[in-house]
Amino acid sequence: MKWRQLVKVGLVLSLGLLVSGCSQASKSTSKTRTLTDSMSHQVKVPTHPKRVVGSYLEDYLVAVGVKPVVQWSVKNGSGTQAYLKKDLKGVKLIDYSLPYEAVTKAKPDLILMGTNSAVANGKYAQYNKIAPTYVVKNGATVSWRTQFLDVAKAVNRTARAKKVLKKYDQKLVSARKTLQKKAPNQSATVLWVTNNTVYMVSDKSASGSLLYGDLKLKEPALVKQVSKSATADWSAVSLERLAKIKTDNIFLVNSQKGASLFKDKLWKQIPAVKNHHLYQYGDDSSWQYKGPIAYTQMINMVLKDMTK
Repeated sequence: MKWRQLVKVGLVLSLGLLVSGCSQASKSTSKTRTLTDSMSHQVKVPTHPKRVVGSYLEDYLVAVGVKPVVQWSVKNGSGTQAYLKKDLKGVKLIDYSLPYEAVTKAKPDLILMGTNSAVANGKYAQYNKIAPTYVVKNGATVSWRTQFLDVAKAVNRTARAKKVLKKYDQKLVSARKTLQKKAPNQSATVLWVTNNTVYMVSDKSASGSLLYGDLKLKEPALVKQVSKSATADWSAVSLERLAKIKTDNIFLVNSQKGASLFKDKLWKQIPAVKNHHLYQYGDDSSWQYKGPIAYTQMINMVLKDMTK
């Protein structure tokens, strides 16, 4: 009797291990995963996507080791995220409006959308016919970290994304200490000049989020005022209003070096300009963007300029 019972027990254990093994094998070899996106779509995404379209999400994708099949551009390709030039070498441009024909031509196996508006008015169904379409978390209350992790989840790179954030946070802690030591209680403002107009970044967007949220630099009163009524990442500010700003440092994205406003007395009388604490960068810099790569580059620029 005993030997028969032992045989039965052995068979049960063997069957259990076989079922478990098959289950694990099935999980590891499954070609798709079902995820729920920010708009509650149930999306069957590739477990290991090979051809990703993620317009204006390239910083996040590159950070986790995914090279997209196309990259965001504006103005017939004259405007790109030039700070990612090396990482996106050889990647074809696609217009920011993501024409269906161009997306189809890219032959994606996964499409990531950065805003709800990008798939409004029936567009989601059209894109979803081309490839599984996942709308990442977005909106005024969604932080770049949350969006980054959602992108990473969609491409099955969450573990790598967490490592990226850990490394970024370590750099952030070090940068804060350096600024507190060499530039204590300093305020800063980010401006963008184009078409002879000055734009100011919102304190919750792009470089504003980095300066005031991550680096904890002092936020000038005018930046707070402009940010409260902002309807976009960048808001136009009159030179008369800007002349009254009390800021120790200005980081300027200069898209128009010959702008006449630079010759105006009001501009020249801004304290940061008079004190030579005006730091200029071109369109090829990362100041207008967000993401771990963009922010890491910005931190390096802030440290270089403010701790001379």
